[in-house]
Amino acid sequence: MTAAANAATAERFRTAVHHRDLAALDDLFTDDIRFYSPVKFTPFEGKPMVLGLFGVLLRTFEDFRYVGDHTGAAQTSTDGTEAPSVVLLFRAVAGGKDIHGIDLLHFDEQGRIKEFTVMVRPQSAGQALGQAVLAGLVADGLAPAPPAA
Repeated sequence: MTAAANAATAERFRTAVHHRDLAALDDLFTDDIRFYSPVKFTPFEGKPMVLGLFGVLLRTFEDFRYVGDHTGAAQTSTDGTEAPSVVLLFRAVAGGKDIHGIDLLHFDEQGRIKEFTVMVRPQSAGQALGQAVLAGLVADGLAPAPPAA
């Protein structure tokens, strides 16, 4: 796919997130997408799990907005090959904390998102986000409840 096609996918992704449209996201992801979270060491894998995670994320973030982007290529975590990529910069609030972050999208040959990495700062916001997302995953039956302390 061309850089223009990947940019179009990134724009469709931004629009879907803005409108909280999970159905539109479904068309943009590969079946074997990997989502690398800032709060979990191993990736979320596969379209059903990643869409479930996005359902939680779209409920968790407040005042979410993209504020910039960068286009290029980067090595993927999955297989170490270089893939076309877009970095989307965002701002949001989660758990009462202001978050600054980036979404790194890697594309496959058809222009679909095959790998997704999120990075956030500051650490206190990342912790608040992690707690909120875990609660949402547990509530939606996508993760087991943590053991009682």
